[in-house]
Amino acid sequence: MRIVRHHEFGAPSVLRLEETETPVPGPGQVLIRTEAVGVNFAECQRRQGIPVGGPATLPGSPGGDVAGVVEQVGDGVDRVAVGDRVVTGVAHDGYAEYVITQADWLFAVPEGIDAGQATSLPIPGQTAYHVIATAAKLQPGESVLITAAAGGIGHLLVQMARALGAGQVVAAARGAEKLAFAASLGADVTVDYGEDGWDEKVRAATGGRGVDAALETVGGDILTKSVNLTAPFGRTVVYGAAGGELPAIDVADIFDNRIVMGFSMWGVMGEKPDVMAEGARELLDMVTSGRVRPVVHAELPLKDAAAAHELMESRSQLGRVVLVP
Repeated sequence: MRIVRHHEFGAPSVLRLEETETPVPGPGQVLIRTEAVGVNFAECQRRQGIPVGGPATLPGSPGGDVAGVVEQVGDGVDRVAVGDRVVTGVAHDGYAEYVITQADWLFAVPEGIDAGQATSLPIPGQTAYHVIATAAKLQPGESVLITAAAGGIGHLLVQMARALGAGQVVAAARGAEKLAFAASLGADVTVDYGEDGWDEKVRAATGGRGVDAALETVGGDILTKSVNLTAPFGRTVVYGAAGGELPAIDVADIFDNRIVMGFSMWGVMGEKPDVMAEGARELLDMVTSGRVRPVVHAELPLKDAAAAHELMESRSQLGRVVLVP
């Protein structure tokens, strides 16, 4: 089978398409024939040697969100069968024609969702749900600021905020096209954080009060300003640092009864499996009811994995970037 690997850290060009043996599922595992692989920004960082969300090791083979058909099941697997259409997140060896995963980690692909859209469910979808519902605990009528609002996770968060009854959804991104995209998904207010004074625009839009929750994944100055934009008893949830910098938070900035919380989906998966399972049910309900609709920006062939990473690093995508074997 074909698989994408890299034998050094560096630019997207280090990614290479190779031939290898098709793996065989062990006990509790399944073999999936891949239809689509969702590309996550964390894999771009690990390709550079940055250990984000897991170790960066060599040789490396990016993980991702894999949608496809169950080709073979290992011993003890009874919750899925050969021929089932499923989707799952894998930590490595995900850019491949066939993928091995634990049977317990699978979603059934909902009716009316194609393979590319389905790749938004495991890592982006569950991350978005738990950031906004489990960590931020957004309540009906509350206001929320979402940074990177046009990205693979951000565009889901905008829709989830609406589905959860947010009183005001403020979407922050860079460029007019991304802001228009976020508005089309239900954002009430859009601001360009590439422009000076963007934070004051958010403050003005909230009547000077600030937001009840800020969902932040950019880092750097964007994170610092997001913390300062939360209202008294507001919550900032930090779930990434796409800009590569996580600044220190000044304790004085949170004395106004503000909460700053870091979030890891893998931590929820390992420590709170019951919360993870409930989140999966809620996420699937949002998708099957049409309240949340994953958007695929581009589908590229597996051999163009380097181009997919270049697209991600250009920050130009609106929604999901997908590889198709």
